[in-house]
Amino acid sequence: MRAMNRLIGGLFCLTVGCLTSCEVKRPEVVLSDARMSEVLYDYHIAKALGDEKARGDSYKRVLFVESVYQKHGIDQAVFDTSMVWYTRHPSQLAKVYERVNARLRATRDGVNHLIALREEKVKETLPGDSMEVWAWKPIYRLTGVPMANRLNFTLTADAHFEPRDTLRWKLRLRLFDADTKGGYLPPLMTLQMAYEKDTVLTVYRVLEQSGEQELSLSADTMGAIKEVRGSIYLPAQPRRRLALIDRLSLMRYHAHDSLVVAADTLPAAPESQPESPAQVEEKAPELEPAPSTPRQPRRPRPTGALRPSEPQS
Repeated sequence: MRAMNRLIGGLFCLTVGCLTSCEVKRPEVVLSDARMSEVLYDYHIAKALGDEKARGDSYKRVLFVESVYQKHGIDQAVFDTSMVWYTRHPSQLAKVYERVNARLRATRDGVNHLIALREEKVKETLPGDSMEVWAWKPIYRLTGVPMANRLNFTLTADAHFEPRDTLRWKLRLRLFDADTKGGYLPPLMTLQMAYEKDTVLTVYRVLEQSGEQELSLSADTMGAIKEVRGSIYLPAQPRRRLALIDRLSLMRYHAHDSLVVAADTLPAAPESQPESPAQVEEKAPELEPAPSTPRQPRRPRPTGALRPSEPQS
């Protein structure tokens, strides 16, 4: 891949350096623009492969180039004549190399994608507020047999991740022969978000039945995201079971609110929170005793006087 990158860079500089010139008639022996671009694409790949060989295998460099001539039904004389004509007409050569560069970039991206799939790693994600970042296989088949009972992925955060991103993992699960009476053990779906400060958030779900499944994690104020990990584990079964997983999607969402939380700020207690009797008694103001009203002296009753309710004798 280093040779491919160097090749693209060199061809880009060659294209930029080409100057415009007037259209002129070309001899019949000179290859057309479309055919010349195809020949140059294979020619530069053959040269890059030959440069990777050791000095003792220098003869293979010649064989690589000869295979290009045979593939396109030309010889070295036709190729050299065409190159001489194109170098004398820079505008035509620039058009040809634009096609070659575009094709080489597409090939490089395809190879990088295949390498990412083989190594279960993701190339750099694309920017965007809502972006699909799943880059692994579209279908998985799990059984209760070791080495075939787990789906794992690790997504390393890149420059397009933000500290408060949300990751949402969705898939469709189809369980076969999932008889719970026969000792069936359901799969376990787990999603983790690891941060640069070694903090890890984890959510999980037991997948007891077929259908659409989903797990979400939000970074909130935990800091910068380091990586996102996910797994589906089908435990060893008393007898052979099968779980088919497809429609896999891992969406990344950027937060758009203006949440600001200070590190040393604690949430205040609500005003309506009831207080304990001890707190109420402690806060109650001391009441001053009310002024007492002087008691009027009782008038003495005259001796021998009768009460109104007593009859006279």
